[in-house]
Amino acid sequence: MKLADPPMPDELDPVERVSRDELMALQLERLRWTLAHAYQNVPLYRRKFDAAGVHPSDCEELGDLAKFPFTTKQDLRESYPFGMFAIPRERVVRIHASSGTTGRPTVVGYSSKDIDVWAEVMARSIRASGGRPGDIVHVAYGYGLFTGGLGAHYGAERLGCTVVPVSGGMTPRQVRLIADFRPDIIMVTPSYMLALLDEFAAAGLDPRASSLRIGIFGAEPWTERMREEIEGRFDLHAVDIYGLSEVMGPGVANECVESKDGLHIWEDHFYPETVDPFTGEPADSGELVFTSLTKEAMPIVRYRTRDLTTLLPGTARPAFRRMAKVTGRTDDMIILRGVNLFPTQIEELVLRTEGLSPHFQLHLTRPGRLDVMTVKVEARPGLTEGRAEAGQALRRAVKDTVGVSVEVEVVDPETLERSVGKLKRVIDKRDN
Repeated sequence: MKLADPPMPDELDPVERVSRDELMALQLERLRWTLAHAYQNVPLYRRKFDAAGVHPSDCEELGDLAKFPFTTKQDLRESYPFGMFAIPRERVVRIHASSGTTGRPTVVGYSSKDIDVWAEVMARSIRASGGRPGDIVHVAYGYGLFTGGLGAHYGAERLGCTVVPVSGGMTPRQVRLIADFRPDIIMVTPSYMLALLDEFAAAGLDPRASSLRIGIFGAEPWTERMREEIEGRFDLHAVDIYGLSEVMGPGVANECVESKDGLHIWEDHFYPETVDPFTGEPADSGELVFTSLTKEAMPIVRYRTRDLTTLLPGTARPAFRRMAKVTGRTDDMIILRGVNLFPTQIEELVLRTEGLSPHFQLHLTRPGRLDVMTVKVEARPGLTEGRAEAGQALRRAVKDTVGVSVEVEVVDPETLERSVGKLKRVIDKRDN
């Protein structure tokens, strides 16, 4: 595989070299500041803390954070547009927002210091992925109100890279620019990387001969099988990045290229917990909860991300805990005839089935009393015969592994709609 060396110790930020005890002392100092800042300046937090009978002064150790109430997406929606800001709007230098497709958009604001911290953690993430000053970075995340493009852009510039701000879409042009500009790194959603792979084939180009040596993929859950698919067909290192707008944007956590064993959380800025998604009680594995430690414009306290993962000890960065790959979201979970499943489970099985491509969608219908899920999956190019057998193999694998029967429809290559951002895996046509 193309070179992607881990950073030398003297290339790391000083905080990346501290002990766990030193990091925890810094976290407590910053946590106490955050709780006071939120309580004094955000009416919603003052109300929630008072209703829960807690005060920022009650936080004497990190474990005391569990006494404080959660923040939810609904809290952000009810505070629309600027009710979560803890500084005067005139000091807010940047605003991002969600699409608002499922309700009011969630709005986030940044001070100039927040933007500086964001660039810092993104630069740290790119370096952890194997990036170095002078590398060319092809940014195919969307720019605009979505945090992906600008977050990647500022981080790459902070590291000293050359940025190609392509954004999403216009796939043939993306491939042409990769061939002409010869970037070292691409930052994009994993599902769109598959669309680029298809375009390489359409252009008669060998993706393994491209200049790309590192892919930094985020914004949607993806599996180890997907990593194997991308690494094998592009001859690059596929590295996972995690973030969400409500907490900062991309760069909250990142895999280290030398280990690829989970995402190290940059805990000097973001404090993680995992809780049971149903009870809210602490749990080793469960829903990821974040508290910001340094955000000025919009501090966030115990934000329920709805992402499901496990917290693990640090490895490549020993002081910083890791989070396992996100297996799904509480709101992505499908309950099919009493069985709980996630799209990532189907992705694993699709990628194991010979003759099937990674492009698939899950269509949910209710023709009678019972729900039916149909897996629509594209055949790999060149598979003209054996599609029925491939579909039967996937159907058996889902039954044996997940424990529920599904329908499988194998369709022609390039039949399913491609995404330039987050791929919509589930099409729910049931009448609820």
